[in-house]
Amino acid sequence: MNTRSLGETAQTLVLANRGLLAMDESTGTCNKRFAEVGIPQTVEYRRAYREMIVTTPGLGDFIGGAILYDETIRQQTRDGTPFVDVLVEAGIIPGIKVDAGAVNLARHPDEKVTEGLDGLRERLAEYFKMGALFAKWRAVIKIGEGIPSPGCIDVNATALARYAALCQEAGLVPIVEPEVLMDGSHSLQKCQEVTNEVLRATFSELVAQRVILEGMILKPNMVLPGLECKKQETVDQVADATVACLLRAVPAAVPVVAFLSGGQSAELASARLNSMNVRFQGRLPWALAFSFARAVQQPAMEIWKGDDNNVAAAQKALLHRARCNWAARRGEYSAEMEK
Repeated sequence: MNTRSLGETAQTLVLANRGLLAMDESTGTCNKRFAEVGIPQTVEYRRAYREMIVTTPGLGDFIGGAILYDETIRQQTRDGTPFVDVLVEAGIIPGIKVDAGAVNLARHPDEKVTEGLDGLRERLAEYFKMGALFAKWRAVIKIGEGIPSPGCIDVNATALARYAALCQEAGLVPIVEPEVLMDGSHSLQKCQEVTNEVLRATFSELVAQRVILEGMILKPNMVLPGLECKKQETVDQVADATVACLLRAVPAAVPVVAFLSGGQSAELASARLNSMNVRFQGRLPWALAFSFARAVQQPAMEIWKGDDNNVAAAQKALLHRARCNWAARRGEYSAEMEK
């Protein structure tokens, strides 16, 4: 394991105000989103959709890394060029999602634990040979009556730390994603409290597993009220609550905090990231970046709809969202950009 190279990769992923594109939807999730907009749910359509994304001209100006799924990292363009090679040529570092998804946590009703540690060392070695330089593992924490429980938080924190240690052993930068879900009617204050608890538990386990903090990326949720909460705070209030939480729980050694979008609208995700970078510019120990999925891809998918004739327009929409989030990292995003 080369500690220096891990840190350099983590920094390069967000160099020049770029961010990460999470195009790592599982087959089931991708098919579900295709069904919502009337796209056939087949291997070929998934391949064509991902080709539309990775071949978008200029994408590397705003995206430094792309998180792929197992199916995606093995796919090629129509002319036979591996997607990994297309990304590298565009200046985008390939990464890979390695968790096996969240399942019900035994004896913890309505709570989940993420699986996928079995055989992970071997899978990481294979992905590294295929060109991946970073990986991702997502844990999901739900807020509700009496939850999250200490047991749920602890078991997910432990899994995240074990995954991260295995990644660094294999030479990959781990993206650690403990997501506190937006689902529910909880307040912003409750989300801040739970997010703080989850992050503290996660970093305690990361240290216990000897993970090099300088060679990882944290992918947290923003601190948000639940989708069903009657009080929805302003963009600036969300920014303040999120940064306050991070300052209390995230060590300064971590180089990058790359937020997930988590179901936010594309515009709100950009506006909230922008507010953080405006209000706290030059005052934070880590870079505040983005690792969005739907908040970058959804408009393009809705335009594409599986039709080759729509590729150019879809790519234009994808590049627009990438540019908006690049601007948000610079503190230069505004609603005017959406016009």
